[in-house]
Parts: sequence; structure tokens; C-alpha cells
Amino acid sequence: MRETSSTGHVALVTGANQGIGAATARALAARGVAVLCTYLRPPPGSGEGDAPDPYHAARSTDGAEVVAEIRRAGGRAEAFEADLGDPAVPERLFDLAEHRLGPVDILVNNASGWIQDTFTPDPADRFDRPLRPVTAETWSRQFSVDAMAPALLIGELARRHRARGADWGRIVGLTSGGELGFPGEVSYGAAKAAQTDYTLSAAAELAGLGITANVVRPPVTDTGWVTDEVRRFVAASPTHFHVADPAEVARTIVFLASDEAALITGNVITLR
Repeated sequence: MRETSSTGHVALVTGANQGIGAATARALAARGVAVLCTYLRPPPGSGEGDAPDPYHAARSTDGAEVVAEIRRAGGRAEAFEADLGDPAVPERLFDLAEHRLGPVDILVNNASGWIQDTFTPDPADRFDRPLRPVTAETWSRQFSVDAMAPALLIGELARRHRARGADWGRIVGLTSGGELGFPGEVSYGAAKAAQTDYTLSAAAELAGLGITANVVRPPVTDTGWVTDEVRRFVAASPTHFHVADPAEVARTIVFLASDEAALITGNVITLR
């Protein structure tokens, strides 16, 4: 990442301690955007923090590491650990960003409360990942992080944008699933569908304020969970073309957050 001059823009990127969120924070910073990186590590005793696989190890990464990398390259960034399942958090994040970096005008809703739940009695999916039955707990965690938090963050961005008379803004959400939902990850897919609707509604309602809002559906992306079996599945699939690197997905997000993408709004952009 090379040093660039400041653009005056400030981004809030959720889930920015690893994977697509971290790659997006780095890429935005490389373009001169100041970035607030929010994240939440699995709590001690959850079984995730001590898991040996790369995916869960990445989820346990401290967001300060991403911030340190951005600063070494000459960028501006802050890290803040917060649970987006708490409805009071979005306002606090915007307050923090304004205090340390400036008013937020780019919002990337990347964080997920992912739990793999299902309506079937199967103990594992095709990749041998453990499945859980749908419960109030699995539903609540995923909808609070993947749907409620993006809605509140979008609302907070819009409110402050109006209050200061701003005329430029960008919202990018991340989604997953398809026309038949997301079998094997049913609450995750449903929560992402809700986030998609919120984001597309924002595109229509906030256009007069100079805010664009789009959703990116990444391909299978190697954030640590992709195995050789997953790669074989993608290679044989008629609809999955690539296993992407997080930085590849981040490039699309950063483009949507740029001046060049001023006419792109109200879209779900599927990457393959």
C-alpha cells in the first residue's frame, strides 16, 4: 500500500480486523481515505478464539494490526472493538469517528454475526462444517449484526449528513445467498436479504442528498475457510467461477465508494 494524500473522506468499515473488511480498509486508506475500523473478536470460551483453523484464527485478530499497517504506509486510521448487536453502538461509532477522523461519508457494512444454522437434522454441511438448528439465539445474533446494525448505521449516516448539509456520500453493503435463500445457512441468508433491502431503500431515499448505496455479493472468497474441497466444488460449479482473494473484492467496494461511481446506485453487484 503506497502513501497517498488525504481525500478529505472518512470511512467506517465494520468487521475490519480480517478478510474483506480489512482488505477494504487498507484499499480505502491507500486512496487517502481516513478509516475507522470496527471489529469484534469471539469472546473467550466461545470455542472460536482457540480454534486452529485459519478462518477462526483470523476472526480473533486485533483490529489494531490493520490500523498499524495503514499508518505505516502513511494513512490515517483508528480501530474500535464493539458489538454491533448492541443498538447503542452505531451512534457511538459515528461520534468516535467524528472526534478522531472527521465526519463519516463512506459506510461499508461488512461485519457479520455468521452462525451456520439449518432446518434439517444434518450435523454438517457438504464441506464438513458443523450445522446448528435454527433457534431464537441463532436468528437474533445474525439479524442484530447483519440487518439491524446496517439499518441503524445507514440511518445515523443519513441523519448526520442532512444536519451538516453534506452533498456526497457512499454506502456499500455485503450480501450472500440467492433466489432460493441460503440452504444450510438460512438465518445468515435471510439477514443478508434484509440488509440488501435496507440498502436499496437507502439508494432511493437518499439520492437527493448525493448518497449512493449499493450491495456487493462476493464470490467464494478465501478468508481462511476455503479448503481444497471447496476449491474443487467451485471448479465444478456452473455458477461459481472463481475463488477470490479479499483484496479482489475490496477493489470493487472501493470503486463504488469513489467519485467515478457517482451514477452507480441501487444495485446488487454479483462478483463471480
